[in-house]
Amino acid sequence: MSKLLAGRYELMEKIGEGGMAVVYKAKCRLLNRYVAIKILRPEFTKDAQFVENFKRESQAAAGLQHPNIVSVYDVGKEGNIHFIVMELIDGRPLSEIIREKAPMDYKTAIEITRQVASALSLAHRNNIIHRDVKPHNIMVTRDGIAKLADFGIAKAVSDSTIMASETSRVIGSVHYFSPEQARGAYVDERSDIYSLGIVLYEMLTGEVPFDGDNPVQVALMHINDDITPPSKLVPGIPPALEKLVMKATDKFQSNRYRNAEELLEDLDNIEFVTKMVGNSVFAAADVEEFQEMNRRNSQAEIEDLAEETVKSKKPAKAKKDSGQKVKKKKSKKPIIITVCVIAALAVIAGGLYALGVFGGEKAPDLSGMTVEEAQEELDKLDMDLKLEVDEREITSETVEEGKIASQDPREGEKISKGDTITVMLSSGKPTGLVPNIIGYNYNENKAQIEAILKAEGYELGSVSEEESDEPVGVIINQDPGADSSASKGSAINIVISKGTDKSKMPSLLGMTFEEAKAALEAAGFEVGTPTYEESSVYAKGIVMDQPYEPGAKIEKGTVISLVISKGEPAVTPPDEPEEPEDPGDSENPDGSGGQGGESENPDEEGNADDDE
Repeated sequence: MSKLLAGRYELMEKIGEGGMAVVYKAKCRLLNRYVAIKILRPEFTKDAQFVENFKRESQAAAGLQHPNIVSVYDVGKEGNIHFIVMELIDGRPLSEIIREKAPMDYKTAIEITRQVASALSLAHRNNIIHRDVKPHNIMVTRDGIAKLADFGIAKAVSDSTIMASETSRVIGSVHYFSPEQARGAYVDERSDIYSLGIVLYEMLTGEVPFDGDNPVQVALMHINDDITPPSKLVPGIPPALEKLVMKATDKFQSNRYRNAEELLEDLDNIEFVTKMVGNSVFAAADVEEFQEMNRRNSQAEIEDLAEETVKSKKPAKAKKDSGQKVKKKKSKKPIIITVCVIAALAVIAGGLYALGVFGGEKAPDLSGMTVEEAQEELDKLDMDLKLEVDEREITSETVEEGKIASQDPREGEKISKGDTITVMLSSGKPTGLVPNIIGYNYNENKAQIEAILKAEGYELGSVSEEESDEPVGVIINQDPGADSSASKGSAINIVISKGTDKSKMPSLLGMTFEEAKAALEAAGFEVGTPTYEESSVYAKGIVMDQPYEPGAKIEKGTVISLVISKGEPAVTPPDEPEEPEDPGDSENPDGSGGQGGESENPDEEGNADDDE
């Protein structure tokens, strides 16, 4: 294959493809370097809004410069082809590595997770949420460097109404969706942390926690089902690492790591200790044994060092003329080695101390106590411990308002005389926005409604019925209302429709009788015997009158009698009028007199008489 794109990128070969794009290896003729070009599938370029979002988000991602992020060089368009020019990675997707090697060594899994978390940390500081963290979007180089790709693309998709209906592809991978993504709710940096936690889970076990026959089923699992601890699938996973996985994948955003920096801190602590002493330190059964072993070894080393130090200060005495050889000084190498061992042990001990592995006095559990009760509990230890209250408050599912919900050092961590215990008080149960469940049919979708509420931290309360035009079972009201603020754990009471015995009167004027009859019966009415009247407005057979106004609510079963036009009234022609009698006929029956008979020139007649 050879095609020149944008006048500078020579496409060489296809190296991958996904639901949204096809990826090609290409050569940039301008800079004489090899790059990867991701070309969007045609179905995604039909939506102008998507294209605009895609361009904007990709340009924002291009500003992210990090060793664990696949660099974006260019975003362009040629005709109907929209593309991204990226760094060409000499490696392969993490998904392939998992398929071949999982369950993976947990140290390798920690390192890959740490690198991806570092990439997310930079992105989140720049207000960029990835939204599609999954093994397919994580490239691992031959040198073991993990690089996260496809920043901004999932955001462009979520902001658009585009649907990949032509290919029936799912945007993103539902196996790594956070519960809030599955619900279509608010997404933040903790959503990326959830997805990364799922990736870590898969690296450790070789399996995703949720799988099903279709995407909808898997999405509901993320919302409703609990994740099986990874150690149940693969024994030997360090408990500290498992705890990290479970915290990162908690269903409630508020219970996860607040940001990537917090996740990195725990990853670094676990990674440090495992590199120094291996996995045994994390197994509860081995802690005491390790502690005792370390104590014995440390004491022995210290005693040996002291002995060697004393001996080294005594000068060697050579006997003169005794014929005996002077003993050589003992080598200092053992001393140096011992010192190094002690130093190393000190470093390890520091790390273990930070993790609370070693014994000694441990911080008591102050959760649920008042400040006064907590101080009394600390006084019992007789360690001159101080209690300090952080002015900030935190929400808590279990701790009442005004009582201790968090402490530092945490319960079980090592404390010393004179330490300060900092606590934060509960502001009560966390609040959230109540989801909108109006319109759902309670009778048909009860399980789904309960799942929606549970996913947001609420439960279904009372169910009452009211008469409504809505179909029977449809939720017509809820309390608290949709999108209102309410404490997590609150019960959401609903009102469902029990239907109605009334029906709206349809508009029947202008229909034929058969059409009107069908409309009335569909509305639940009975049709009575129609009456017929003449009409000069409505044609014969057309409804010209109905007993109730259209839209009026009438009891179902009511007999409705219509008035039907029988056409225009018959027209009767008027009788022939009698001709009026001529008055001249009576006065001059012979017809010789009258005005008409008079001479027009009477003078001529008179002259004639005179002549006679």
